[in-house]
Amino acid sequence: MRAVNRLWRSRVWQWLPTTTDRRVRFIAWASLVSQTLIVGTGGAVRLTGSGLGCPTWPRCTVDSFVATPEMGIHGLVEFGNRLLTFVLVIIAIVAFTFVVRMRRERPELLRLSVALGLGIPAQAIIGGITVLTNLNPWIVGFHFIVSAVLVALATAFVVRVYRGPAGALEPLPRAVRPLAIATAVIVWITVLVGIVVTGSGPHAGDGGAARNGLDSEFWQHVHSWPAYASFAGSILLLLFAVRTGPDLLRTASLALVAVELIQIAVGLAQARLGLPVVLVGVHMVLACVLVAVMTLVLLSLRAPRAAIAAEGAPAVRDEVTA
Repeated sequence: MRAVNRLWRSRVWQWLPTTTDRRVRFIAWASLVSQTLIVGTGGAVRLTGSGLGCPTWPRCTVDSFVATPEMGIHGLVEFGNRLLTFVLVIIAIVAFTFVVRMRRERPELLRLSVALGLGIPAQAIIGGITVLTNLNPWIVGFHFIVSAVLVALATAFVVRVYRGPAGALEPLPRAVRPLAIATAVIVWITVLVGIVVTGSGPHAGDGGAARNGLDSEFWQHVHSWPAYASFAGSILLLLFAVRTGPDLLRTASLALVAVELIQIAVGLAQARLGLPVVLVGVHMVLACVLVAVMTLVLLSLRAPRAAIAAEGAPAVRDEVTA
């Protein structure tokens, strides 16, 4: 029996990828899509008033781990969002398994898969605290921040799978890198202020949940300031990228401008239409898409190490981290 087990483990080990093949690319995209999707389902929980559809944690009720018919649609929506966490866990385990044989050649993939895996139980705990604190708006906001960070990590995972370890800085005009970093900082400020606005608005997730007490209309105006500033930075980045940037930077900068245009349009529409739930939900998901594209812009400032080696160019500053 032991010999059979050893043979089985050996065959499984040999089956695992040693390069970033189609299986690794698929699981990398699955990680990014699922991390973004759970933001959408989490938004649906809050926007449908289902935040306390499962009134306790980790059980759905005191006596049941699953939603019961008596809990109605709110229990079903909240429990469905909790179930999606298990899908993320499976994806994270598979991602780790698929890169473990490459741990020496591609340590950045292993680190990213571990970080994504650890983020999932952390999010589950934060979600539980959110329920146990009756949807405290600041904890709900922190829940979203962690989701945005995980989306950024998943984006880095996809990029590293396709492009390999990061190598030297791309040859770009001196202003491009500080401009990209400044734009990224402003994008994150925009997201953070948006979280504050959400915490002051009407969609609390439950009729009895508290709000943060801030003036929602005033903070909507504050939210627009960094949004327009990041859009201006994105336009400048696109102009630089079109003239002198590598293909990925041009593509990423164009995508950044496009996402911000859509996000600004959705933000203006929801403010003028009284914050309809569909537009608020779209705005939340687009915030994570914006974080993903901004991350892609930053990662495109470095050339793949393999490409540098193939061209025989000296590395300006090697980096194996994501």
